[in-house]
Amino acid sequence: MDTLVDTRVIFKMSRWNDWKECVAFLLDCPANDGYILSYMTVGQHGEASMGFFQECKPATEEQYQDLYKELTSIGYRLYVRSRWNGNRKSQRWEGK
Repeated sequence: MDTLVDTRVIFKMSRWNDWKECVAFLLDCPANDGYILSYMTVGQHGEASMGFFQECKPATEEQYQDLYKELTSIGYRLYVRSRWNGNRKSQRWEGK
């Protein structure tokens, strides 16, 4: 990416590999209804269902630090959140 992309993110651990897989859920990126854009080291960007999002458990800062560094190295400016109210539209997408 040539420019920084401001993005709210929630890091969670998936049940795959005995809760060792960290997933970044990118709250301000567009996705189809019922889905949220996710990013993992293996597979990178993809859409995740809201059910998958809810099944994952919160990641600690230690657990997500490598994924955080990876995302910032490709152009994201991240704002880490611990909760999300489910409103996929950010102010950027609403034109505010």
